Amino acid sequence: MMTNPSAQEREAAAILWRHWQAGARIDALPKGLRPIDRAAGYRIGACVAAHAGEHVVGWKIAATSKAGQAHINVDGPLGGRLLSGRILKPDSAVTLGDNIMKVAEVEFAFRFASALPSRGSDYSFDEVMDAVQSLHPSIEIPDSRYNDFTAVGAPSLIADTACASWLMIGEAFDDSWRILDLSEHEVHALKADKIIASGAGKAVLGDPRIALHWLVNEVAHYAEGLKAGDVITTGTCVVPVPIAGGDHMIADYGILGRMGITIV
Repeated sequence: MMTNPSAQEREAAAILWRHWQAGARIDALPKGLRPIDRAAGYRIGACVAAHAGEHVVGWKIAATSKAGQAHINVDGPLGGRLLSGRILKPDSAVTLGDNIMKVAEVEFAFRFASALPSRGSDYSFDEVMDAVQSLHPSIEIPDSRYNDFTAVGAPSLIADTACASWLMIGEAFDDSWRILDLSEHEVHALKADKIIASGAGKAVLGDPRIALHWLVNEVAHYAEGLKAGDVITTGTCVVPVPIAGGDHMIADYGILGRMGITIV
């Protein structure tokens, strides 16, 4: 359960938010302000959201594959808050601007019908799935407020909302998804009608539902838990796709449907 942030944690969040607003980067937070563990990272992340003055509408998961964890030098997945002002409508456009990561990710996202608040014990897999309202396509355009996000470590990445930036959430899939094996369900990223990346749900901790279960208990333990209506996007099923201005990328979920994003 999250405790109140310290003055140093509030100061760290103010630094991150100023750089986010300015489109600027830092090598790392000042030594006296760096979070020492996950709990401190999540408290700073909460303060970043408060500085933004936006609603937290859910969570993202970063580093849900061994390759992703190795790339950013962490030993497990990370959670980050999603801000209301960074959610995109389906098939809309987004300006890449000063984004330093310049990739798009194809993900499964779950919306919750009921709250799963912070509590003293873990939620079971069935409790989590029973609380899910719907499954959606999502395309994430991540970013970082650090010059080298591979070098700062997990607590500092969590403080920086786990590289959250833009997230496009599509209309809900038909409820037939509940009988599918999402671990083996293939997804593709396309540009100009050509497949440029392919993967399956097993890329995210073996199954998007397993990733979802992990995130629910992570934020119930370290943060405020989930509200009814919150969305969790569960990590990329494909190798992140390089993007640039002028690109139009399609996220194709096969029989479930597809969704596009335009980069300007």
